[in-house]
Amino acid sequence: MDSRLAIDSAVLLLYFVLIISIGLYMGRKQENLADFALGRRQIAWWAILASLIAAETSAGTFFGTPGEGFTFRNYTYLQLALGTILARILVSYIFIKPYYDYKVYSIYEYLTARFGVGTKNAASAVFLFTRVLASGTRLYVAAIALALAYQMVRGVRPNQTETLFIYIGAIVAIVLLTAVYTTLGGIKAVIWTDVIQASLMIGSALIALGLLYSAIPGGWHEIVQRHGGFHVSDFITTGLSPAKTGWDKIKGMFAIDYTIFAGLIGSTFMTMSTHGTDQDMVQRMLTAPDVRRSRRSVIMSGLADIPIAFTFLSIGVLLWVFYQTHHDPNLPKTPNEIFCHYILYEMPVGMRGLLLAGIFATAMGSLSTALNALATSFTRDWYEPYINPRSTSEQSLRAVRWATVWFSILMIVVASITSFLVIVYPNVRIIPIVLGIYGYTYGSVLGIFLAGTLTRSRGNDRGNVLAMIIGFIVVAILSGLPNNLAALFGTMVYKQPQWLPVMAFPWWICFGTIVTFSVAILFKTSREHHAPS
Repeated sequence: MDSRLAIDSAVLLLYFVLIISIGLYMGRKQENLADFALGRRQIAWWAILASLIAAETSAGTFFGTPGEGFTFRNYTYLQLALGTILARILVSYIFIKPYYDYKVYSIYEYLTARFGVGTKNAASAVFLFTRVLASGTRLYVAAIALALAYQMVRGVRPNQTETLFIYIGAIVAIVLLTAVYTTLGGIKAVIWTDVIQASLMIGSALIALGLLYSAIPGGWHEIVQRHGGFHVSDFITTGLSPAKTGWDKIKGMFAIDYTIFAGLIGSTFMTMSTHGTDQDMVQRMLTAPDVRRSRRSVIMSGLADIPIAFTFLSIGVLLWVFYQTHHDPNLPKTPNEIFCHYILYEMPVGMRGLLLAGIFATAMGSLSTALNALATSFTRDWYEPYINPRSTSEQSLRAVRWATVWFSILMIVVASITSFLVIVYPNVRIIPIVLGIYGYTYGSVLGIFLAGTLTRSRGNDRGNVLAMIIGFIVVAILSGLPNNLAALFGTMVYKQPQWLPVMAFPWWICFGTIVTFSVAILFKTSREHHAPS
């Protein structure tokens, strides 16, 4: 093996050994499901903060956000981060206290108390299905590094079949390594390994940013000259075309991914759903000793989003300038692969291994939390009430560990299918896919939770399920899904009316929530499920 590759491989090996060791050590002495799912509510708020950052900064962010910066050469994506701050303040004061008051393990248990078992089952099922798809979809991204590394070592780009096998091999390795400490260590292992992974991810991104800037001849002057200067429109856009008037102008705005309106409105609803009604995110918030410290970790994580997103977008912009001054005939055509290509071919030895470790850290950090949340929700919402109603503490702990294993297998399947589709369609952008999957279903879930927390006597099982179905149908229409399916299968069964916009992904959850909430509150809650005054 080349000595340079040996050094990078040693750095990677050290990272894997460290993460698994910490995960197994922190997760020792578990006796029941409460230990596995909540860590006895003894986790420090700053560790929860780091865990939230690690969970939401996936490998999709590590490659996808620089890809957005490289493609658009601006910071308009950053507008979505504005809504995340407002959303987390709302989440901390609307949702967290009821979850603590009801002493839930799975947040969908709250819906049982507020509405009934039917609503809980519907919301939990939506979470399990959506989370497996969303986490599995972005899991493949870390495998990009190995595919490009293969090309670097062999000197030739792998064909589609070889690339698929490399992706699947990397996916299996990442899932197995993550599943070991997640299955045995529970939430404590997840959070404390996330602290290491978040630190490594942020540190490696800052190193890459510094090296990129120093490698551009002429520095800032060259960047401005190549880019053409930075203006307000590089950061904030309204999406309102001056060439259009009336409803056409508004309709056009809804079709643009990154606008100030999508950031302040669409992103607020999007983040409220992922951080307030998704077991994946909320579970770590519930490990804090009390509501006050849980709120602190949530709000601080929102404030951290802006500098993190700015860093990754800056990497993308600098990558564009760098390859304008350093022409590379082998530069990948897919924007998602540009950053990884730079890491492999331009990074110094040792630093390259550190950056590769950062890539795997982001993938493992988001995966471990997803597996833990999926297993907890399945065990609490389905195993204990239906599969084994008389389960003991030991049986529930065994069930949650086996659930982690089975969800790991499902993740491998979804990620492998995603890899195949991305290889066949190489120009696909990661960020809209990852965030778009949530958009179809999470608006329905958020609408029901808001009906429960904002009203005392509105909503019931039958009405809530109907509201969730209607919310999903509306989002499917607004997203243009029927048109896309018709084009895919070559049949035209539906045509979007001219007046109805096809909305960009940041708006899907917003309108799904509004429709679901509006339908749900038409139904009256039975007296035994009224919220306390």
